[in-house]
Amino acid sequence: MEKQNLPVVVVGAGPVGLAAAAHLVERGIEPLVLEAGPSAATAVREWAHVRLFSPWAEVTDPAAEKLLAPTGWTRPGGKTYPTGGDWAERYLQPLADTLGDKVRYGARVTGVARAGRDRIVDSGREEQPFTVHIETADGAEERITARAVIDASGTWSVPSPMGANGLPALGEKSASDHIAYRVPELKDPAVRARYAGKRTAVVGSGASAFTALALLADLAGEEADTHAVWILRRGIGDATYGGGEADQLPARGALGLRAKAAVEAGHASAVTGFRTEGVERDGDRLVLVAEDGRRLDAVDEVIVLTGFRPDLSFLSELRLGLDERLQAPTALAPLIDPNAHSCGTVYPHGVKELSHPEQGVYLVGMKSYGRAPTFLAMTGYEQVRSITAALAGDHEAAERVELTLPETGVCGGAGLFDEPDAAQSDEGGGCCAAPATLQIGTGAAAASGGC
Repeated sequence: MEKQNLPVVVVGAGPVGLAAAAHLVERGIEPLVLEAGPSAATAVREWAHVRLFSPWAEVTDPAAEKLLAPTGWTRPGGKTYPTGGDWAERYLQPLADTLGDKVRYGARVTGVARAGRDRIVDSGREEQPFTVHIETADGAEERITARAVIDASGTWSVPSPMGANGLPALGEKSASDHIAYRVPELKDPAVRARYAGKRTAVVGSGASAFTALALLADLAGEEADTHAVWILRRGIGDATYGGGEADQLPARGALGLRAKAAVEAGHASAVTGFRTEGVERDGDRLVLVAEDGRRLDAVDEVIVLTGFRPDLSFLSELRLGLDERLQAPTALAPLIDPNAHSCGTVYPHGVKELSHPEQGVYLVGMKSYGRAPTFLAMTGYEQVRSITAALAGDHEAAERVELTLPETGVCGGAGLFDEPDAAQSDEGGGCCAAPATLQIGTGAAAASGGC
């Protein structure tokens, strides 16, 4: 079969994967979405209780809306903020249903390669289609042939550990019965009982940590002796709580302000400059130990919210060009590197920044960011629009991006975590204003500014 007649395999039926399928359909290209879970947006459903900080108008894809329109679907109020559950039930599952048999559930991708070529072989490589190996829900194995692969599998399945060096802290694995890696759903009676009246360490400094601190603060107002200990690897400075009122995503700014209120109200106490090296048991409680030897008072539970990282294991036979630090595509990494800046705004980017030495394979969505944080759905939708245009041969559309992304209101070098005030200095990375328009592939930003 000619390569052009083969489907484009999309890994993951989440927001960006389903958007990719919608754009492929719009371009007359056959998609096949492979989802490991039993329904669309399996990962999103695991944080169904968490409210997005982007409103409905910013979390639906234009091509997807066009595909849904004939079914009578209408987008919920553009200025309201969905929860993960809302997003899955009111948009993502209907979109997957509209795509019909172009989405396969219970199909876990276990490997991707060039047909008949491992990663060593050069001869005839580019002429070969991709082979995608899957394992079905009943344990059977299959092999699918594809003209291209768009990996939108995200990073949800691989949370980063507690250890400051990127490895699990000593004792972290053996203490797993008292450690969680997700924002708790405190409306669940069993989860509420786990944290009510308890002392809980929250490790992390991003939006998820803010959310957990705010939820635990609310619980502390209802349940005596509930207290959070916020573990920070750096000191507290102006940037600690995010963009606040300066954030162009008000709900995101409000998260940081709620975390700040929790500390100021005494529902949470902050421990700064603490890089966790070990976890020790003290009866049924845990003691966290820092690299400098400091030991915290014992806690009952630990919530680790230190980010996520991509699962690259099933792509090992492909020739990927990844940044050695972030595990993001090489051309994208400088735009999102938290060592250089801490902004939630990134230049719009597309097929050129997301291409690899292995032509025809793309990492998109949160997975394209590797270990970097602050990904927005709009960014993913623009990524797949550009990639599908390139696959259709419309290179002008692939390189033309018009997208305005909101700013965090916080700029500077987040990598200087021992010096909290340095994150605001000119030397920390400068302004992170994004241009309204960027010609993808030209490398020239508009004159409105840049990072």
